[in-house]
Amino acid sequence: MKPLMTRVSIAMSATALLASFATQLAAQQPDTANDPHAVQPERPTVATHAGTVAPGFLEIEAGVERDRFARATVGVSTPVVLKFGVRSHVQLSVFGTTVTPPGASLGVGDIGAGVKWRLLDDAPVIGDFAIFPAIKLPTGSAANGTGTGTTDGSILLISSHDFDGVAMDLNVGYTRRSGDGSTAPRDATLWTASFGGPFAGTSGAVGWVAECYGYPATHGAAGSPSIVALLGGPTFLARPWLAFDAGLIVPVTGPQPRALYAGAVYNVGRIAGRH
Repeated sequence: MKPLMTRVSIAMSATALLASFATQLAAQQPDTANDPHAVQPERPTVATHAGTVAPGFLEIEAGVERDRFARATVGVSTPVVLKFGVRSHVQLSVFGTTVTPPGASLGVGDIGAGVKWRLLDDAPVIGDFAIFPAIKLPTGSAANGTGTGTTDGSILLISSHDFDGVAMDLNVGYTRRSGDGSTAPRDATLWTASFGGPFAGTSGAVGWVAECYGYPATHGAAGSPSIVALLGGPTFLARPWLAFDAGLIVPVTGPQPRALYAGAVYNVGRIAGRH
């Protein structure tokens, strides 16, 4: 959950390119404004959009990612996020994962929770704007590589726009961790620029997503160089309330592993409140 912008020029070039094709993308997307049961995927990108699940509704996101590290070692993770609409413009997210580190056995990763609060709709320049504070608990094992061994507090700023069917989500974030910095850096930042939309002529069922994201360099005993990576792949809307995704992650710079991912997003429906 997934963190200033050393490669903003890449994102801005992509923005201009996507906007030029926006008028060709006439297929319909899920009508989240009028259908509370319509799925609102935050997968598969690192970025999060400013949209929130309708009050009383539950949405589940789950996936699997296979990371290929140096010396041909492989790790696997299975992130899961439960999203519940608390009220209009407010969403509770609970997230966790299982992790299989390279050369190690499967283990439970860290879990956490956060609240996405959309403060503005269609505002000048920043579009739909939301904040997403979250906390992560050290339920995983730092010794076995399934967690950081730290309690993390984070804040994410989210700006979302729509260019005639092409979505653009921009995020910047900051994380502060407990501990002495020996297992994970005490301070970390994040930036993302994500884009997506339907392929023309598919009635909105088949789409695409592309993202450039970065983790600026961190310091201390567990510090690492700056990371910039690209993510992309197809999406498939099987039903208004069920979507699938798959794709790959390619490093541009830094110790980001190459990865393959796949997953699904399912809007369960209303589980609380009036029908």
